[in-house]
Amino acid sequence: MSQLREIMTQNVASVSPQDNVYKAASLMKQHNIGSVPVVENGRVRGMVTDRDLVLRALAEQKNEQVTVGEVMTNQVVTGTPEMSVDEASSLMAQNQIRRLPVVENNQLVGMVSLGDMAVRQPHVNEAGQALSNISEPSSPQM
Repeated sequence: MSQLREIMTQNVASVSPQDNVYKAASLMKQHNIGSVPVVENGRVRGMVTDRDLVLRALAEQKNEQVTVGEVMTNQVVTGTPEMSVDEASSLMAQNQIRRLPVVENNQLVGMVSLGDMAVRQPHVNEAGQALSNISEPSSPQM
């Protein structure tokens, strides 16, 4: 059974709670990603997503003085390098998240996405299961 250590991305782009929202948006564009961990002294303090930027900064017509700390999601689900891919997939599905920060000794050491699981043949089923749970369609409102 594979561990997250084997498939995680180790060089993770991150922002601090004091950075402005434009830095987060710029990193997302540069790395073609939809979320960035918010890290302070190596510890994960939150996650900021493209959705957070749109709903909590742009739609509120806030200016460039808005910090990442003001718009980030504080409750962060994390994994460990020793966690199995299957456990991580279940955790991601249960919490409806597509990216999982990997933490060791309270320090961010990597990031795993559904894409990381999907491109590695033995884990296609785990990624598919997680995605189907995350992407359950909502009922259209009449």
